[in-house]
Amino acid sequence: MLTCRWRACSRISSPRSLCMSRPTRRWLSTSPLRYNARHQNPSSIRMEDYPCDVIRNFSIIAHIDHGKSTLADRLLELTGTIEKKERGLNKQVLDKLKVERERGITVKAQTASMIHNYAGKDHLLNLIDTPGHVDFAWEVSRSLAACQGALLLVDASQGVQAQSLSVFHAAKDRGLTIIPVLNKIDLPAAQPDIVAAQMQSTFGINPDDMIRISAKSGIGIEAVLQAIIDRIPPPSGNVNDPLKAFLFDSLYDQYRGVVSLVNIQGGLLKKGDKIMSCHTRKKYEVVEVGIMYPEEVPTASLRPGQVGYVACNMKESSEAHIGDTLHRVGAPVDPMPGFKPAKAMVYAGIFPVDSSDFPKLEESIKRLTLTDRSVEIMRESSTALGQGLRLGFLGSLHMDVFRQRLEDEYNASIIITAPTVPYKVIYRDRTVLVSNPTDFPDVNDVASHVKEVQEPIVKASIIVPEEYLGDMMDLCFNHRAENVDHKYLDASEATSARIILTCTMPLSEIVTDFFDKLKSRSSGFASFDYEDAGYQASKLSKMVFLLNGKPVDALALIVHRTAEQEVGRAWVKKLHKVIPRQLFEVPIQAAIGKRIIARETLSAMRADVTAGLYGGHHERKLKHLNNQKESKRKMKRVGSVELPQEAFYDILSSNKKH
Repeated sequence: MLTCRWRACSRISSPRSLCMSRPTRRWLSTSPLRYNARHQNPSSIRMEDYPCDVIRNFSIIAHIDHGKSTLADRLLELTGTIEKKERGLNKQVLDKLKVERERGITVKAQTASMIHNYAGKDHLLNLIDTPGHVDFAWEVSRSLAACQGALLLVDASQGVQAQSLSVFHAAKDRGLTIIPVLNKIDLPAAQPDIVAAQMQSTFGINPDDMIRISAKSGIGIEAVLQAIIDRIPPPSGNVNDPLKAFLFDSLYDQYRGVVSLVNIQGGLLKKGDKIMSCHTRKKYEVVEVGIMYPEEVPTASLRPGQVGYVACNMKESSEAHIGDTLHRVGAPVDPMPGFKPAKAMVYAGIFPVDSSDFPKLEESIKRLTLTDRSVEIMRESSTALGQGLRLGFLGSLHMDVFRQRLEDEYNASIIITAPTVPYKVIYRDRTVLVSNPTDFPDVNDVASHVKEVQEPIVKASIIVPEEYLGDMMDLCFNHRAENVDHKYLDASEATSARIILTCTMPLSEIVTDFFDKLKSRSSGFASFDYEDAGYQASKLSKMVFLLNGKPVDALALIVHRTAEQEVGRAWVKKLHKVIPRQLFEVPIQAAIGKRIIARETLSAMRADVTAGLYGGHHERKLKHLNNQKESKRKMKRVGSVELPQEAFYDILSSNKKH
């Protein structure tokens, strides 16, 4: 509710504000979340006062939990964009989602513009925030595309982590100017000199160029602002050139449709302009332009080098193609090199707990994907779970965050199937990508004509203290790692030397419980990062589970030959615990093709059919017992075992294989 009111505040000058209730308008007039008009009145911002030479576009890149959002808060406070007293009320301004605040991570990249007076001249600083977790690397890449520089933030107590390496190389490959920043220097465990030496040996950065700060207490933030203006080059562009706008993000507004975030490469963009997309060739009329300050503030225009939002009559989020180039109708331009589309790495089926809730669930997922374009959606049905959707995610955390947002924002009650990865099945005449275990062929059957099965692999990097190296190598080998190598990360012979361990391993081994085991075995000290490394041939099989001889499609798994016995036994034991007993004996089997891997037997409920017999010969009792036995035999032949929804929820609520 708080965010909603703040968002309303950003458009208080619009006609829609006339529809607000009196209590809402009174709240807006007294709330500390209103724009600080005493310092900088947003309506007085004239974009023509900010040519390219006073603009700086930058990102903050770091490993997860190294203080990106806190530093963004301090920069917004020091430039007067938000009031300091807002800190307690709206901590971490750019983390707007409930899941971001609960987990302490950034999921959705945000943009914020700041105005800072330096050397007697106002400068427009555009901060494009980035997530830190490996699953959201796609968000990082598109944020960096709109920048000329980046703050490389490293925790002075934790040192260089796996994601620090990844984002550094991503920024370096794009030619960005990198400003190294050591954060949390006021912590008792901080070792700024040792971490500075790590950064020098790892990144080749001169320690004299590093800025030492504490984002939480505000130490050194002024020096960061000064470095942004002095070191990061201004963008280039000419207002007299044809309009050329780079679309790097989008969001969805229920009143205005799709709102696109753009970086103006050249020309002038203002309300009423007719623009066209280079990708879709569709035409639009600009309804509103403005900057994020940090909420939407309408302006008269957007000029070269500036970063802002544009609202036009774009109704479908699929029309806002990330990496697209927008230009004025009748004045075509050469499109900028775009992005590779986000590639789903993890797939899972999502079903409603109550099958009648499917239309509501489908609508909720469609609304949620308006703000998360990287999710793939397709319909699927299951005989056990009914109608559902199969979604593709960037990683297991991305899947978990999406699930939590469904539950938090739409009150959805859902069942998620075990996560799988996309496999390549190579037939004699074609190659098929399979992400649903139900569609996976029986590779042992000659009639299937399968030549080879390939699985996705990743190049993994693990940074860990030396004393945990043995545990980490053991963990990697247990998850089918290959090409395992390690080297010392620290240049100095410090007592707590750290090692970077690299290897290639199947993606399917990572999406289950690998990260939990990594943190457990390293006492939380290990950091983990991975990147796509293509596909390689593997010995994989489809495992199905039979209840009374009939397969349960929703529980199908794709497993490696070496893990068949272990996974099969673990799952049949799990099923044995959750399936309710029947009036007949139920065999629970794990099968690969026609071969049974594991079995548990669920004993039948027995009624005491001789309880009503008083006295008499034992043959009379035996007759009743034999009749009961024969009836159970007939029942077993024709009876079916239905796995209740509660049992599915118990089995699949965990994302672990065993």
